[in-house]
Amino acid sequence: MLWLLEGDPRVEGARAAIEDARTSVLVSAVCIWEVAIKSSLGKLRVPDNLPERLDEFAFERLPVTDAHAWEVRALPPIHNDPFDRLLAAQAACERATIVSADTIFDAYGLTRIW
Repeated sequence: MLWLLEGDPRVEGARAAIEDARTSVLVSAVCIWEVAIKSSLGKLRVPDNLPERLDEFAFERLPVTDAHAWEVRALPPIHNDPFDRLLAAQAACERATIVSADTIFDAYGLTRIW
């Protein structure tokens, strides 16, 4: 999400899918939460108006629901990152494709592009 907003060439492989008008592109509250934490700790620089910047790509917001949280228990114990695990659970519940360079999502059997 951040690399796309910055125009980073690393996301070019996913850009076509993201910009396809037939595709609903979701941005999880989990992503915003993780970015906010890292930003507040000085580990990541992000635009102060990040939520508004998401509108540039007409991203739909995906809140965390109790079904998403409960799905985490069904995930195999691949790693302990709570943000990634919740994103994986959301993708499973929503039957969504994950856009990420992080190959850990492949181990969950999810569809991933990048």
